[in-house]
Amino acid sequence: MRAQYHFRQSPQGLRAWNVHRLVAISSTLPRERVPLSAIRELDEPYWDGDPTKSITCRQIVDHARLIRDCDLGFPVILSSNGRVMDGMHRICKALLEGLTDIEAVRFLHDPEPDYVGLRPDDLPYDD
Repeated sequence: MRAQYHFRQSPQGLRAWNVHRLVAISSTLPRERVPLSAIRELDEPYWDGDPTKSITCRQIVDHARLIRDCDLGFPVILSSNGRVMDGMHRICKALLEGLTDIEAVRFLHDPEPDYVGLRPDDLPYDD
C-alpha cells in the first residue's frame, strides 16, 4: 500500500509521520471511546492544506468515496493532545451515520516525526 503521511506545521518546518508506522506503534495502546464533539478537526479546514487553494468538487468526491469505503472497526489515532493523526475519514463516516462517538487510541507522548522540513511532494511514497 502506498505510504500515507500525517502532517503538522512546526517552527522547524512541516513535520511528517508515516501513518503505517503510527498504526504499528499504536497497536498496543488501550482503546477508548471518544465523543465526536471532542474532535476539533471536524470544524476546522482539514484536507484543504494549502490556504491559497480551494478544494475542488472532484477532491470532495474522492473523499466521499474514501469515507463511504472506510472501516469503522479500526480505531482512529490521536496525538497526546487529542489531535487526529490518522482516521479522519472514519470520523466523518461516524458523523454521517449519526454516531456520537468513535473508538480511538491516544499517544501519551507523541512519537518523533519521520521527516521535518520537507514538502509533501518530496517524501517517499513507495513502500
